[in-house]
Amino acid sequence: MKQQLVNIALLVRDYDEAIDFYTRKLQFDLLEDTRLSAEKRWVRVRPPGGAGCALLLAKAKNEAQEKSVGHQAGGRVFLFLHTDDFERDYQNLLRHNITIVRGPVQEEFGKVAVFEDLYGNLWDLIEPITT
Repeated sequence: MKQQLVNIALLVRDYDEAIDFYTRKLQFDLLEDTRLSAEKRWVRVRPPGGAGCALLLAKAKNEAQEKSVGHQAGGRVFLFLHTDDFERDYQNLLRHNITIVRGPVQEEFGKVAVFEDLYGNLWDLIEPITT
């Protein structure tokens, strides 16, 4: 059996502000932006050079979803972004005034820092130790 995660839905308040953050500040690639209706779009972004899972930017459409924007993991780190160059990507976060919550620190698995996206979701930036 072969399975693969292809998209993870990330609740956002506004498609365009989310696209701007992920493509301009995190330098993700915009894979798709398809209008499905007057209110709904199918928007996918992925880290550069990535061949794995993409984020599906899903605009909150009701009060319950709106309350979950930025809190999808209940205050825990939600997403884990691996990099081949921690310093390059960490400096990019600083250059774009992205909030660093913890780190950088060296752990047994690699160098890591925790940062917030534009809505407050927590991410780990990790350069794993390669063996």
